[in-house]
Amino acid sequence: MTENGASGAVGLLEEIGFEAERSVLTRRQAEVLALRERGAAQADIAARLGTSRANVSSVEASARANIEKARETVAFAEALRAPVRVPIKQGTDLYDVPSLVYDACDEAGVKVNHTAPELMKIVGDGAGDAVAGREVKARLYVGVTSGGAVRVRRSEA
Repeated sequence: MTENGASGAVGLLEEIGFEAERSVLTRRQAEVLALRERGAAQADIAARLGTSRANVSSVEASARANIEKARETVAFAEALRAPVRVPIKQGTDLYDVPSLVYDACDEAGVKVNHTAPELMKIVGDGAGDAVAGREVKARLYVGVTSGGAVRVRRSEA
């Protein structure tokens, strides 16, 4: 990509400090995402880059998939480091989750920085479609860091 082909993207990447060698994204993926975040349509990006809209769509989809994999990797690493790990079985009532988490945290000497309703919201939001209404529909794993931050992961085990 040339500077005059998409100066908005290049400027944004420089401003943010994008370094391709330290990222899960290629420079092209970062440029396409930067233009999309600035409101550019895929067809406009294709014209700026001298490529097809289908290619831009493919680059964007790959970039978003890479970002999701990176998020999953970070979540996995956080779960490994969490001193409190609470498995939540499928079929558990969401209203029972706070007491499970609080009991495990008490046992480990870790303070949770959330009230029961806040904890239910964090777990519900973090679980996505693994929680419907008050029911846990898929096995979850709730980790609590030594600082009291709560992380929720779907567990396939």
